[in-house]
Amino acid sequence: MMERFENPESSSAFESAETYLELSLDSAPGGDGVVVSDPIERHTFELSTPSVVEPTPADPSAFWFPADAAVRFRTDRLDLQNVVSVCVRDDDGQMLGQTEHFASETFPDGTYSLELFAPVKTYVRVDAPVSIASDATKTSISFGGETEVLVGARSHHKRPAATITTPDDPESMMRAVSLLGSALKTTSPERSYPTLRGHPPLVERGNEFRAPADLTPPETGVTLELPATHHHVYAAAPLSYYLGATVVPGETPRLRTDRGFTYDLDGPVGYERTVARVLKQTFFLDCLTRTEGYYQVDLHERRAVESELGLDFADLYDRSLAEQIEAYLAIPWETVSPHVPEWKLTTHVTPTAENVELLPFVANDLAIVRTPEANAGASSTTQAAAVDSFLRSSPSVTDGGFTRSAAQSASLPERSYVQPGDTESLEQAWLGQGTPIGASKASLQAYRNRLYRSPTEGDIAITVVCNDPRMADERDDVEAVYGSREELPFDVQVQYELTRAELRETLAAETDFFHYIGHIDTDGFQCVDGTLDASTLSDVGMDAFLLNACRSYEQGMSLIDAGAIAGIVTLDDVVNSSAVEVGSMLARLLNSGFPIRSALELVRDENVVGDNYIVLGDGGLAVAQSDGVFPNMCVVDAVDDRFEVEYNTYPGTHTGMGALVKPMLPGVEQHYLGSGAIDQFSLSSEELRDFLSLEEIPLLVDGRLHWSGSIDLDSL
Repeated sequence: MMERFENPESSSAFESAETYLELSLDSAPGGDGVVVSDPIERHTFELSTPSVVEPTPADPSAFWFPADAAVRFRTDRLDLQNVVSVCVRDDDGQMLGQTEHFASETFPDGTYSLELFAPVKTYVRVDAPVSIASDATKTSISFGGETEVLVGARSHHKRPAATITTPDDPESMMRAVSLLGSALKTTSPERSYPTLRGHPPLVERGNEFRAPADLTPPETGVTLELPATHHHVYAAAPLSYYLGATVVPGETPRLRTDRGFTYDLDGPVGYERTVARVLKQTFFLDCLTRTEGYYQVDLHERRAVESELGLDFADLYDRSLAEQIEAYLAIPWETVSPHVPEWKLTTHVTPTAENVELLPFVANDLAIVRTPEANAGASSTTQAAAVDSFLRSSPSVTDGGFTRSAAQSASLPERSYVQPGDTESLEQAWLGQGTPIGASKASLQAYRNRLYRSPTEGDIAITVVCNDPRMADERDDVEAVYGSREELPFDVQVQYELTRAELRETLAAETDFFHYIGHIDTDGFQCVDGTLDASTLSDVGMDAFLLNACRSYEQGMSLIDAGAIAGIVTLDDVVNSSAVEVGSMLARLLNSGFPIRSALELVRDENVVGDNYIVLGDGGLAVAQSDGVFPNMCVVDAVDDRFEVEYNTYPGTHTGMGALVKPMLPGVEQHYLGSGAIDQFSLSSEELRDFLSLEEIPLLVDGRLHWSGSIDLDSL
C-alpha cells in the first residue's frame, strides 16, 4: 500500500494567518452543484450536479494528498465546466488510469479517489462504480446511481512555515540555505511537481542566527560543500532547496552524498553554469523517474531519451535520493540537455548581504541564479553600448501622432541601467541596483506583498482609468477585452478624467488589476487638476497594474513599495498609436491567463515598441486563470498544403517547472513537461481549425501576433 502525502505546512504559517480566508466549497448558484473558490489566488472551479445538493463540511484528511477543506453530499453525477484531466486511484492509492479529452472510461463498483487537474486542485472520493466521459468542451463523472460523494480541494497558494534569521557572514547564510528544503512535501521524485514543493521559510538579516527548533533539513544524505562566499551560496540556493541538501564550507565546490559519491561543481563551464546543469539534470531525470510512482503517465520526454540513458526507472524510483543523484549525474550532460524543457526563469542576484532575504523566493521559483558583480552597472563597454542603443531607439513622433508624455521637452529621470547577460531561460529577472534592460525588475517588497496578498470574494475586479480623452481608442479596446470570457466572472470599472483626489481614492480601492491610460511625468500621474505622485501613497489596493504612459517606471516602483505585487511600466516616451497597440495586446493576453512577465515577452517578440516596457515585481503573477493547465501560444507556418504548428506553454506561479500538459491535438496520446516550446506538429487545415475552435489563444504567424478566433487560415 502506498503512503499518503503529509502536508507539513500549517495554515497558520504567519502570525497574521487568521486574517486569511480559507479555501471554500460552497453551493453553486441555484444549489445544483459546488463551487470551489480560492480567495487568495482568485481561482474558482465549479462541479455541477443534475439536481440541488446540500453540501456539509467533511474531514479533508480522507484524501491521498493534502486538502484544505472538504464537503460531502449525495448525487449520481458531476459535470465539469470544461475538459479536466482526471487521475483515478483505488483505495490503496494505486493509479488505475488518467483520462483526458474525448475519454470514455468505466471502473466497476469500488472505492475510488479521483484527482481533478483543475484551476483549483480538487479531489473526489466515492464508494461506487465510476464512469468518466469527455468531449471537446466538458467532462462528466457518473456513479451509476445516487451515492455519497466527498469533494476536497487544496489552494495553490504557498506560505512559508517559518522565518530564519541570519547574520551577514556566508557561513551563517549556509545554515539558513540548508533549511530551505524543509518545505518539500516529499523527497521522492514527485517533488518535481510544483504542487509538492512548499514555499521555503523566509530569511531575514539579524545579529545572530535563529531558527525554530522544529525546522530541520530533510534527511537526504546530500551535502553541498562550497567556498564561504556570498556568490557561491546564492548560486546554489535553488539546488540546495530542490535536493534538500545541507550546505557546509569547503575549499572547492562539490556535491557529495553519505554513500561516498562526490561531484565537482566547478566544472569546465564554470561554477554557476555547472550548478545550473546539475539542477536541470536532476530535476529532469526526476520527472522521468516519477512516472513509476503516483502518476504513471506516458511521458514524451521519457520515450525520447530512455534508450540513451541505460537507467532502470522502476528500480530507481524505490532507491534513496542519494542513490538517484549518483545515477543521474553519471550520465553526460550532453545526453540529456536536448530533452530538458526550456527553463522558466534565470534570476540575476547581486551577491550583497541584503539580498540573502530574496533567496527563499528565488528558490521557490526554482530559478537559475546568476550573480553579477555587486556594483554591476552600465560601465562595461558591452553594457554601455547596449544602453546607448536602447536610449537612441526611443520612438519619435511621426505621421501626426503624439507621445503620452506630459512634458515632451523634459529629460529622462536619472537612472543607472544594467543589461544582464543572455541566458537560455524563457524569462529573466534582475535583483539588484539599477534598471535592467531585457529583464524584469524584481524586488523583495513585491515578493512579500504576494505572500500577504489579501483574500477577496466575488468577481475578478479590473479598474481602467483613462485620463486623456485623446486616448479613447485604447480605453474602448481594453474595456471590450477584459471580462470577455463567459465562464469567468469579471467586474470591470472604467473611470474617466479623474482629479487627484479621485485617483488617490481609486488607487487605494481593492482591485485585481489597475490599467492606467494617460500621462505621467516626473511629478506623477497627470490629473485634471494637477499631478498625483505615487510616492506619497502609503498603501494601494491593486494586485497588479499597467501604467501605459510615458516614463512610468518610477511611479510603478512607488506602487510596488505601497503594496502592489507586479506591474508593467515604460522606460521612455511612447507614441500614442503604439501604446494603444501594446495596451490592447497586453489586455488580451492577461485576460487569457498569461502571467505578467510572459505576456510582455510575447508583446516584445511581436512589437519593437515593446522593448520600452518593463515588468516590475513578481512577474509570475497572473491576473486571471487560464482555460487550460497552462496558457499557451502556437507558432503557425503554412508548408505546402499543411500547417507546421509549434506548441508553446508558459509556466506561472502555480503551473511551474514540472507540471504536465497534453495538447488537444489529433494523435497526441502522450504528456509533455510544460515549459516553452514542447513540440512541433503537422496538421491539415481541418485539424488546425478544429484545434483552434477549442480555446481562444494567441498565434504567431510571420512574426505577427493573431488570435485563433479571428484568423483566416486560407490567407496563410
